[in-house]
Order: sequence, then structure tokens, then C-alpha cells
Amino acid sequence: MTNRVVLAYSGGLDTSVGIGWIGEETGAEVIAVAVDVGQGGEDLEEIRKRALACGAVEAVVADARDEFAEQYCLPALQADALYMDRYPLLSALSRPLIVKHLVRAAKQHGASTVAHGCTGKGNDQVRFEVGIQALAPELTCLAPVRDFAWTRDKAIQYAEEHGLPIETSKRSPYSIDQNVWGRAVETGFLEDIWNGPTEDVYAYTANPAEPREADEVVVRFANGVPVALDGKPVSVLQAIQELNARAGAQGVGRLDIVEDRLVGIKSREVYEAPGATALLTAHAELENVTVERDLARFKRSVSQRWSELVYDGLWFSPLKDALDVFIAKSQEHVTGEVRMTLHGGRAVPTGRRSDASLYDFHLATYDEGDVFDQSLAKGFVQLWGLPSKIAARRAQRVEGSGG
Repeated sequence: MTNRVVLAYSGGLDTSVGIGWIGEETGAEVIAVAVDVGQGGEDLEEIRKRALACGAVEAVVADARDEFAEQYCLPALQADALYMDRYPLLSALSRPLIVKHLVRAAKQHGASTVAHGCTGKGNDQVRFEVGIQALAPELTCLAPVRDFAWTRDKAIQYAEEHGLPIETSKRSPYSIDQNVWGRAVETGFLEDIWNGPTEDVYAYTANPAEPREADEVVVRFANGVPVALDGKPVSVLQAIQELNARAGAQGVGRLDIVEDRLVGIKSREVYEAPGATALLTAHAELENVTVERDLARFKRSVSQRWSELVYDGLWFSPLKDALDVFIAKSQEHVTGEVRMTLHGGRAVPTGRRSDASLYDFHLATYDEGDVFDQSLAKGFVQLWGLPSKIAARRAQRVEGSGG
């Protein structure tokens, strides 16, 4: 039986060349797998045809936009996931979904190896290979760019020599990865961390410094799930897409960060995630209203650890699975509406309401209608501070005795 390799296929130069190159080097038949996670660009059918024209014996294409939004972006939203407290994990979230489709194709087509186009410097090699190991430990992995020093110049030469139906002359100065949750840009002049991003870096967001009228939006959540915008019911994917357009038009969601990669180096990354930023802002604000204090405090530490696990390629790990259960429990009462003003690169909450609110006007007010019994506060403060007071007396006693 002929050996088969499943290749994560984007339709671009490197993976198109990879089809023929893998076949020549390994003698295996190549199954190309392309997954639509809302990255835009070419039609899936065109990508499928190109894979076959480049030598794939089979080409699998999947419209996974709703799956990505509901099973990957939504958990990140409910986790309030921000790596290094800033990055909304847009690339990291798409990799486990792609891995799932690669493994499925490998099993369906009898492949023993899964190939990807990642380099040895980035995080994605880890996300792909660790994910594959977790779902199908019997599969092996192949990374031509990393393992065989497959350069872009070599890829261009191979494509031209073999007459592959792929553009070889057009080259972006940047490395770009995008999906419906956001867009990541790196390399080129951005590698000098003193250089500021120019407007040509951005595609999802307008210049926030340009004058324009503000946009007001009301986001409704049910148990932590965005279900309506301005009273109009939406799916999770539709919520992200509409806020990508509306928040993007206001320049919301731009991020320029020097990031700690898993492989140990620091990397300068420019991100734009308008829909994700708006939704994360609204969701966190509703949690402020509906989640009890100690649960909210503990959830912040869970959110940080969850974000690190996903960034580090451990989506399918036991700890991630366990934290998912906690996060789901924390969303039981995250139901209500948040009003935001989108303007000048910011999404600013201006109103919030919920039948599950823990905010009590009569306890919070300093005016008429106050039901908070302030006479209880004196004893509370004394007891709360008692351990610190006792420790301070001990310090005075020990210091005074010369001990």
C-alpha cells in the first residue's frame, strides 16, 4: 500500500510546492487539507483545484468558520483570554481546529504522516505537532521548511521549474496570518522594534486618529454567549463579523507588542482584532456586574493560565480540559446587556444591565434609599485588620528586645 501524507494546505507558495516536494522526497501520495477559519481571500474551490493541479491525489476543503467561532473563539471569550494580558490568541486558537481536521483526514485516507509548513522559530510547529500527538499519537510529523531548510528562494525555483499554477513574483514584506478572530503581522521592517507600524500594515482596522462619528452598540449575552447586537439576534460568528466591521471602522483592536514566544525568543508582533477586542471588553464588563467577587478573583488567575496553555499549544491537555469546566461554571449568570461606544481606537462601556446583576443600588448609593448599615463597618474593619495589627506589635516587641 502506498504511503500517504496529509499536508496542511493554505494555497500559497510554500505549501503548493510542498505537495510535489514531499512526494519526490518520500515517495508518498499527498492529501492536501485546507480549512476556512474566516481568513478571507480565495474561494475554497479554487484552493482545492490548485492543490490537485500541484500534484495532490486528494484535496479536502472545509468551511469551519462557525465551528471556529463557536468551539474556539467563544471559549476564549468566556475565559477572557489574553496572553501577556494583551494578545487575544487569534493564531493560537485556529491551530487546534486545523489539527483536528488534519487528523480526521489522515484517518479517513489512511495516512501515516501529517506535514505542515512551519519554521523552527515559531510557536505553530509546537501547536501542530503537540496537538497531533494528543489526538493521534500513532501519526508522525513532517516539517519541510524546518527539517530540510526549505527556503523561499528554493520554493520559487521549484515552482518555476515544475510549472506550478502559483504566483511566485508577488511577495509581501510581511508575514501575515489571519482569521475571523483577528490578524497577525510580523517580519520585514517590523523586526526593528523601534520602527513604528505604518498604515499599510493594517487591513482590519481604519486609522483611529482620523475624525469620524462614534458608533454605539449594545451587546447582549446569554450565559456568556453573545446572542444579539442592538437587539438583533446573531450567531457567534455573526457577532464577531459585524463587530469586526463596526469596531474596525473605528480603529479598535490594534496592538503592537514584543511577545514571549514559547521557543524562548522575544518577537515583535502587530495584531488587529476589532471584533475580538469589542467582545472581550463587553464580556468582561458584564462579568463585573454578574460574577461574585471571590469567583471573579480566582477566574483572573484561571484566565491567565488558560491563555498560556492555548498559546503554548496545549489545547488538548488535561489541565486545559479541567479549566474549561471551571470557566463554563463561571458563565452561569453572565446574562445581560452592555452598551459600548466605539470611537478613536477604543471600545468603552457606557452602560450595563442584567436580571442576574449583583449590583444593588440601595446598598451602593450614598443618597436617599441607602440600606447599608454603616454601624457594622467599625467592628468589621477592626477584625479584618487584627492579624496585621498583631504582627506589627510582634515586630515592635522583637525589635525592642534586640531579637
